[in-house]
Parts: sequence; structure tokens; C-alpha cells
Amino acid sequence: MEKPMTDVSQSQEWLLLAEHFEQIRPIHLKQHFEEDPTRAESFTFEDCGWYVDLSKNLMDSTTLKLLLDLAKACKLSDAIEEMFSGQKINKTENRAVLHTALRNCSNTPVFVDGEDVMSLINSVISRMEKVAERIRSGKWRGYTGEKIKTVVNIGIGGSDLGPCMVYEALKHYSDRSLEARYVSNVDAAHLIEQISDLDAAETLFVVASKTFTTQETMTNAATARKWLTDQLGSEDAVRNHFIALSSNREKVVEFGIDPANMFEFWNWVGGRYSLTSAIGFSLLATLGKDIFKRLREGFHSVDLHFRNSPLERNIPVLMALMGIWYNNFFRTQTYAILPYSQYLHRLPAYLQQTDMESNGKSIDRSGQPVPFDTGPVIWGEPGTNGQHAFYQLIHQGTKLVPCDFIGFINPLAKSGDHHEKLMANFFAQQEALAFGKERSILEEEGIAEDQIPFRVFTGNRPSTCLLAEKLTPESLGSLIAFYEHKVFVQGVIWNIYSFDQWGVELGKQLSIKILDELKEGERDGLKHDGSTNAQIRHYLTNKIR
Repeated sequence: MEKPMTDVSQSQEWLLLAEHFEQIRPIHLKQHFEEDPTRAESFTFEDCGWYVDLSKNLMDSTTLKLLLDLAKACKLSDAIEEMFSGQKINKTENRAVLHTALRNCSNTPVFVDGEDVMSLINSVISRMEKVAERIRSGKWRGYTGEKIKTVVNIGIGGSDLGPCMVYEALKHYSDRSLEARYVSNVDAAHLIEQISDLDAAETLFVVASKTFTTQETMTNAATARKWLTDQLGSEDAVRNHFIALSSNREKVVEFGIDPANMFEFWNWVGGRYSLTSAIGFSLLATLGKDIFKRLREGFHSVDLHFRNSPLERNIPVLMALMGIWYNNFFRTQTYAILPYSQYLHRLPAYLQQTDMESNGKSIDRSGQPVPFDTGPVIWGEPGTNGQHAFYQLIHQGTKLVPCDFIGFINPLAKSGDHHEKLMANFFAQQEALAFGKERSILEEEGIAEDQIPFRVFTGNRPSTCLLAEKLTPESLGSLIAFYEHKVFVQGVIWNIYSFDQWGVELGKQLSIKILDELKEGERDGLKHDGSTNAQIRHYLTNKIR
């Protein structure tokens, strides 16, 4: 494949977009809709169970054509095929990127270094299903013979954010006699508060760490192990109450976990893309294999759509191009994810990692500084909570914030007219952002002149609507996959590596040295900068011993 251009901002396609941007920038969304009565139909796309309306974005058909031309100039279709075919597109770590194989429900062969990895994946999933079913049925017993009632997943990053988000999202489908809890923060408060009301005899810990050396995870695991053995009075209890999600058999055995209860995943699975791997074990245990299978099928439907659909009808591609348009031409700095579903309250946090750890890069694939903005800051909260918190800034502030509104036609939790009120806000907020409220309307309403400037809404604030029939395992899997592939497309266009995360390493390395200093309590001889030295001395001087 021909290598992509190093500086896409110097391409003819980018320069045409920049010229077009100056032409279209003054045009209000009202004018776009007035000039094109069919605009909503033209910019609405339906596939994989989702209705995606892009019409309230600050663009027209020319914008979309020019953005698609840019994607084609960056050889996007070739890049998509490289990922799906198992080529080592994670160049800095010399790894393939095959989270798509984890949910390959069609079971077509996927090769890495000449080996079909589907047999490995299917073997691990089969073993996971059998163990999860033993837990669900009560055949798995704790050390004292009790059934397991709580599964505590100990991980961090992708080993926590993904399964935790999905568990919360699909809690409606869960077996309420078997609860999942999630621990990630090395702050002891997180673990202590999650286990303080549990009975050790009925608790199963799932330790999720590929290397089984991750500092936060293994610190929490060691504390959980001590709590369990203290409660049950024997080191032998570990075998009945711990499962490992790891590739380091030696460390797992050293910890005391039966290797028969270790489920592996591979270096071609990035942590933030791993929830349909062994990392999803807590979901299998609490939701069951049928729900987990349906979740994977939702992912797979979008994988097929992304790989096979033409770019101009390809939902993740179109979402990505909208992001490029705002990030690089409107120069927006953030992007809001606004799910109108309490079940999706952890989705913004999950997508923060998916996007910001992937595309928070300033060096391109040739090792040179990127001459334009890359990944935006991702944030958000569920509606309607966010309306009473930060929507003021989105509506009337000085910053342009593109928004994704995510909603469902039919609710899982039904009570009175709750859902109608929720969805009325869902539609109304998008309308208000797009079209605002003019001075003339306020005058007609008899608003006092000195109050009018404060009540004008300029509108012309962009949003995308993603609407599905119901929050199901399939629709959730599809939604997550849309965003995964959106991030990949943007990485291709920006010519950055989206599947490494070297930016998390330096702080880890420095913390190891500082940890020794904190444990030794030696205030003299510190060799950091003046600020860090002063902070450490203040900490040590005031620490209660």
C-alpha cells in the first residue's frame, strides 16, 4: 500500500476544505434547513439498529463530499482492510490490532503471523462460559461451601472501564442474585468501600491484568487476598475465590490462583478495546452467555458495516469526518457525549479512554510533530442531569461544543410518563441548540428590553442524534463499535498511531522512584525539581505515622 502523506494539512483536499470552511462558516443552520427542505432525510443514515441524524451539523453536501475526498486521499479503505486482515498496524509495538476478531461471530478465519487466531479466541470463550455457568448455577462453591453472590472485578483502564460500563448499561438483563462490583483506583478507599459489606465466603475476585504486574491492580488484589484469607482463616481459600484474566501463568500461580481458572488474552488486543475478550468475564458471570453473545453480535454487525459499506454511507466514517471538521477547521477543543439513558451513565468515561488514550498524540507516524490539532477532550453526563449542570455553557457560552445525543425509543425501566419527559428533553435540546431563540420572539412575548440580551439564544450549535429502538446487548455493542471505528478513522487521517499509549508510561516510572522515597521517609537528598521536592517534604512532615 502507498504510504499516507505525512502532513495531510498540505494536501489539496485539506486546502479545499479550508477554503470551503470560510465560505460556509457564516451560514446559520436555520438557513441550511430553509434552503433544503429535504436536509434531514439527506443526512440521516440507518444501519445496525441505529438511526443517525447528522443534519443539525454545520455542513452541507459539499462539506461531506470534500471530507470524503480527504478520507480517500488518506487511503482510508486500505487502512481499514489492513486492520481487519491482521497486519501489524500498531507499528511502535509491532503488533496487529484485532479487537474485531474477538467478536467475529461469523467465525471466518483471521490470521496473525500465519496462525488463525479464531481457534484461540473460541477456546478461551468456551472455557469462560463453562466457568461462568458454574458460578451462575451455584455449582462453583466458595471455600466454606457457600454459593457466590458477588463478583468483584479488580482492574484498571480498559480492564475496568469497559466491563463496568457494560454491566451498568445492561443491568436490566442481569441476574440480580449475582452482583458485580468494580475496583480500579489504588486509593484503598475504593476497594475497602466495595467489600466492606460483603461476606468473604460468598465473594469471588476477578483479577484483570495481562502481565499480572500492573501496580494498581496487583496492590488491590493483594489487599483483597489478605482480606479474604483473614476472613476465612486459610490461604487455601484463594483457589476458590480468585480468577485471573492474564497471560502471565507464572505470576498467576505464584499468587495462588489455579491456572485452570486463568483466562488469557493476547498482545494484539489493546486494553481499551478488550471488553469482549477475557476481560468480559464478569459480564459472562453476571449477565450470562446469551447476553454476552448478543453483545458481541452487536459489535460484529458494525464491524461488517465498517469494513464493507461505501464510505459515503459508512456511519463510523461519517461520525469521524464530522469530528475532523470541527476539530481541525472550527478549531473546537472538546466533544460532548450526552446519553439520555441512566443505564449509560458510565459511557462518557469509557469513551474518554477510547478516544483520548488513542488519539491524544502529537507525533505522527514518521516521528515528526503533528502540525495540527489531533484528539479532542471527550466529556459528558447523562441527560437530563447535564441540562442542570453544563448545558448553559453549550447554549450560551463562548465555546463551540459539538454534541452527540444518544437515545432510545422504548425504555427498559417503565413508570408513568418518565420516558416521554426524558425524550421530550432529548429532542428539545437538539432543537434549541440548532435554532436558538431570536430577539424578535422575545419581543413578541413581552420580555422587558433590559432582559432580552440575556435571553437570546443564538443557536447554530451542532449536534448529532443517535437513536435506537431499545437499549439491548446488540444496540450497545453496535454503539461502542461505532465510536471505536470513528477513533480509528480519525487516527488514519491525522496520520498518528491510535493503538499505543506511551504517554502513560513516564508518570508510572517516576512514581516508582517517589514511592521508595515516601516509604523511606527521607526528606533530605531528594533530587526532583524544586516544586516536587517541596511537595514531598510537606507530605512527609505532616504524615501521621
